Amino acid sequence: MECYLDNGATTAVSPSAVAAAKRAMEEVWGNPSSLHRRGIDAFLLLQQCRETVAGVLGCDREEVTFTSGATESNNLALFGAARAKKRRGNRIVTTAFEHSSVIAAAGKLETEGFEVIFVPPEPDGTLPAEKIAQAVDENTILVSTMLVNNELGTVLDIPKIGRLIRRKNKEVLFHCDGVQAFCKIPFKVSRLGVDLMSVSAHKIHGPKGVGALYVKKGVRIQPLLYGGAQEKKLRPGTEGVPMIAAFAAAAQESAQKMLPSQEKVAELNRVLRERLAALDGVVLNSPADASPYILNLSVLGIRSEIMLHALEEQGIYVSSGSACAKGEPSHVLSAMGMERSRADSALRISFTYESTMEEVEMLVETLTSLIPRFRQGKKGTVHI
Repeated sequence: MECYLDNGATTAVSPSAVAAAKRAMEEVWGNPSSLHRRGIDAFLLLQQCRETVAGVLGCDREEVTFTSGATESNNLALFGAARAKKRRGNRIVTTAFEHSSVIAAAGKLETEGFEVIFVPPEPDGTLPAEKIAQAVDENTILVSTMLVNNELGTVLDIPKIGRLIRRKNKEVLFHCDGVQAFCKIPFKVSRLGVDLMSVSAHKIHGPKGVGALYVKKGVRIQPLLYGGAQEKKLRPGTEGVPMIAAFAAAAQESAQKMLPSQEKVAELNRVLRERLAALDGVVLNSPADASPYILNLSVLGIRSEIMLHALEEQGIYVSSGSACAKGEPSHVLSAMGMERSRADSALRISFTYESTMEEVEMLVETLTSLIPRFRQGKKGTVHI
């Protein structure tokens, strides 16, 4: 039995998404900007997909811009908003445990003369809305925070953050990285109080290489790319209709399964937490009220990569943090002030609606077997 518990990194592409992409490639392969029938058919499919994704997000279809994924969406939001608003101020507020595509983009903006405030989380992995709002002043032009942290599962109170920051500065633009929340936590983007939101297909059983940026009606940001008139000139270039079709199919299916799966995933998380608490030297890093889809833990004294590969040999796939970090020390855990030895032994377990209790049991039983062998191995030789 294969046990895949790294759904925060990517998910298996659903059959419905594969079928949608295949149909678009074989039957609706025209350029959606062409004025003949082939182009019109592709354009109509593109608009249908935009309508579907907008419906899942809870916004108008004109507010959805398709991109190559969350990294591009995050970069477009940060650079586009900062450069559009630079005459009004130069402060950007974000958190110290954002995804690397936000952290790196914010760092680049610092080199362009913007002042960037990285608000650190609390030692328990939470981050109160008030702490973010405190960093906002009259010179602030952009606030960027994630809805669900990709390593810890911390859920930020986005509506409250929005209310507090606008009490201090009504002109600030508010961007939210919604990647780990989209189709997992119920929300309507139009009710969150954000101006911009990034989402991605491959976290919800769609293909890699496609995502979207929600841009609230009336909000103006600058593009990163220049060329044709596609995507209202905000993201020029011929749209990848097959990938977008697969994205829309995955979003629709995931949205339909979200509410029925909530209780199931919460139970998987609860049982895993309970079973891990009984294991010697295992500590949980995720907050108690984190998203049930993500659970971060440390097996003290055993480095992440050692345990990760030992689990892999047993057919169990987890991660040591964000896949984008590629084995580098976690900036998320460092931002919490976690001691290096505990951070170096961290593992991230992440679920999807397809996850099962059998997978949880397999993980716990394997950890129960491996941990004593590694502990004994410190005194002698251990064979996995």
